[in-house]
Amino acid sequence: MDTYKVLIGIGIGVIVIIGVVVGLSLSQGTIATQDYDILVDPLKDKQSLFTMARVTIQNIGGKPLTNVVVNYGNGDTEQISKLNPGQKIIVSPPSDNPMNFVTVTSDEGIFIKKPYRIPAKMPGMMGS
Repeated sequence: MDTYKVLIGIGIGVIVIIGVVVGLSLSQGTIATQDYDILVDPLKDKQSLFTMARVTIQNIGGKPLTNVVVNYGNGDTEQISKLNPGQKIIVSPPSDNPMNFVTVTSDEGIFIKKPYRIPAKMPGMMGS
């Protein structure tokens, strides 16, 4: 009888662990730990005839961000009036921008400066 209780306890523990792992994967790990936080992912993909670029911005904090300014450099900026918690947007720099760094700021004191990342090219993929 004691063996069954131990096995049931282990089974419940495994179910709880699986539930936590699945819950975190569904939320994509964006559980807010700070009031004001932002994820910035600039991507630049050079093709043979043109360059594709985008900047993914996501509010990973627990409170809204206001007056978010995306500065692409070279005098090119874009303003987002409000970014709610969990909200993700994708913006693109002008095609004539040098696309070296992106700086993102907000009224809440956010300041992030990141270089564009360039994905690895694989044989058979577009632009490789």
